[in-house]
Amino acid sequence: MDKRRIGRSDLTVAPFCLGGNVFGWTADEATSFAILDRFVESGFDFVDTADVYSRWAPGHVGGESESVIGRWLAARPGARETLVLATKVGMDLGEAGKGLSAQHIERACEASLRRLRTDRIDLYQSHVDDTEVPLEETLRAYERLIAAGKVRVIGASNYGAPRLAEALRVSASAGLPRYECLQPDYSLAERGYEEALEPLCRAEQIGVIGYFSLAAGFLTGKYRSAGDAAGRARENRVAKYLTPRGLALLDVLDAVAREHGARPAQVALAWIIARPGVTAPIASATSVTQLDELLGGARLSLPADAIARLDAASAGGIQG
Repeated sequence: MDKRRIGRSDLTVAPFCLGGNVFGWTADEATSFAILDRFVESGFDFVDTADVYSRWAPGHVGGESESVIGRWLAARPGARETLVLATKVGMDLGEAGKGLSAQHIERACEASLRRLRTDRIDLYQSHVDDTEVPLEETLRAYERLIAAGKVRVIGASNYGAPRLAEALRVSASAGLPRYECLQPDYSLAERGYEEALEPLCRAEQIGVIGYFSLAAGFLTGKYRSAGDAAGRARENRVAKYLTPRGLALLDVLDAVAREHGARPAQVALAWIIARPGVTAPIASATSVTQLDELLGGARLSLPADAIARLDAASAGGIQG
């Protein structure tokens, strides 16, 4: 399988990233282990999580996903060498802190390493911008972690174009590590990334791994009315796509899927993979069957006419 580089770093990955947000939450430990096993057996190697996953769930404090991955790694000798492991720092962990101060980053990194049961994080990402901390302080903390061999490459999530550009300028002027990867909200339903971030990332050779690649499940086609989403964990996120434009996009997605013997989710992922400058889409699975379907998207190559139809149906995103 062809691999793609993460920015200008030496990290290369298969063109699909498994989201770990569900591990220890909607996928219990046994299911999470089975998903990770199938993922690796299928020739894929890129897993993304965060220290905050899944603090939002009742009784959880954060770190649940990292802990599940760590126990899986401990039970699979040699598995660590097959993975490119990404996690994130900066979201509110309650008493454990938040933000991108040097002190918090260095403390949080040690905690993530313990939970993941590894000596290094391949891609360590600022989960959200922190305007209260100087960019240089944040980047110097990452520099120390890289020098210590605890982090290989750094990335940013949820940064706007002006702040990402500023961070890159600080890195260049101060001789500090730079963000080699961006994690934006990006899908056929959410195309705002293309306006300012895509030109910047392509010009600066920043890798891109978009989250919510299936628009919180909307692009699977299983939510076509408010009733379909009622009571679901992502009901509010899906509701904003249930518009005439959103339903028209699903019609085109259905048509392209039929023409290529695929599922709508596979087409949605294949469209992202075909975008210039994209390293990999991120998507999570709560069962092995669901994972198998998603991985089919990474193997699907869409012809130019199908991509053009999807582009036209989703131009500008579909909110409103």
